[in-house]
Amino acid sequence: MTKTVCIQGLGFVGFAMAVAVANAVDKVTKKPLYKVIGIDLNNAEGIKKINDINSGNFPIKCNDEELKKAYKKCLEQKNFIASTNNDEFKKADYVIVDINLDVDIKGKYSKIEFAKFKNALETVASKIKIDTLVIIETTVPPGTTEKIVYPIFKNKYKERFNTKAIPKLAHSYERVMPGPNYLNSITNFWRVFSGINKESALCCEKFLSSIINTKEFPMSELPSCTASELSKVLENSYRATNIAFIYEWGIFAEKIGVNLFQVLEAIQKRPTHNNIKKPGLGVGGYCLTKDPLMGYVSSNQIYKNFDAEFPITNKAVNINSKMPEYTFNLVERLIKELNLNRNILILGLSYRDQVGDIRNSASIELAKMFLKKNYFLNTHDPMVNDELPIEFNLCESLPSPFSFGTIIFTVSHTFYKEMDVLKWLLNFKGLLIDSNNVLDNQDILALKQNLINLKVIGRGDL
Repeated sequence: MTKTVCIQGLGFVGFAMAVAVANAVDKVTKKPLYKVIGIDLNNAEGIKKINDINSGNFPIKCNDEELKKAYKKCLEQKNFIASTNNDEFKKADYVIVDINLDVDIKGKYSKIEFAKFKNALETVASKIKIDTLVIIETTVPPGTTEKIVYPIFKNKYKERFNTKAIPKLAHSYERVMPGPNYLNSITNFWRVFSGINKESALCCEKFLSSIINTKEFPMSELPSCTASELSKVLENSYRATNIAFIYEWGIFAEKIGVNLFQVLEAIQKRPTHNNIKKPGLGVGGYCLTKDPLMGYVSSNQIYKNFDAEFPITNKAVNINSKMPEYTFNLVERLIKELNLNRNILILGLSYRDQVGDIRNSASIELAKMFLKKNYFLNTHDPMVNDELPIEFNLCESLPSPFSFGTIIFTVSHTFYKEMDVLKWLLNFKGLLIDSNNVLDNQDILALKQNLINLKVIGRGDL
């Protein structure tokens, strides 16, 4: 009998997860294992998302052809629908929670307003069957599943079923990477999980193994949901700290005339250092800007009985938030030195390459800095279709460069990396800034030979 899976939240993670689950098939019969119901909020944004999904309109902008094919397939199979009706949870054999949990970013005083999160989980707990497995996939502060989520379900079960039944509850975090390998980052990637008890853990492992290629990417079980939660927060904190670390060395390399990218290539040949980051514009997106602060939230709001100190992590978050200022200050200085006009073109607005997500984007922050100082701004991004303030002047197609004093590459979209940049900029007399490793060495050499004023963040040799 086909099982039913409800995905609570159809954002960048929930939608992709829903498609992955809907495409899971029986290894023998090759028939779909699950009917998937995606559930989102009954508001304008949620209703649009749901209408798009149900009418066959791909609801997000991405360039992962495999995700698009998989979405089309589950529509053809008629085993994926979207709804705002919370009564759909009554049908669920499994529920995956993928709702946002925003952090009010204030360093060691960072906090989370848990009210909406709790209300959403109370809705699930009031609807599901007694033996439904609930998997928390949302990134949460360590201790959330055991100390916030579990009591909600336990109390609701006592009220509804008048029994000592223990809810089946697990935590397993996603490592979704929007971009060309969007779907693959779910189905062909390592998973960490844990259950509130052994039964929950076994059920979670069995379910996820039916979706994920665990033969090549075995899952890791941790002894508690709190440990699993800490695993997600810690790995994102590590990445954020790595980025902040290389930022300060990038500035140093520029000042002493060194190409930091060559230095990093030499370092990366050492296996223990092959994941060292490269300099760029800054950190953005929904994860690295907030997840490193989850330790503070955990100690302040969940455990409340001790003060946790994260001086390195907190410093990294502060450094990363200010990274766009370096590019802005550089541009301001060079505009004055070269006596250029104040027309700026920013190429790239999303938080990373090959996605249209602009949440916490460093490019958006850079654009705001120019607007605050009354520069005339134009922007372009082939992946972004969000509504932006009119003063961003988002261009549908790449504009002619010749009216701009400064052009800044901020996101390394394939569109920019594959364009004939020399042909586009031939005879351009302004300033070109590559703030995110968009141009390759061949492009840089050609531009310099044609006397284009060029500055590359992390390269002091130009």
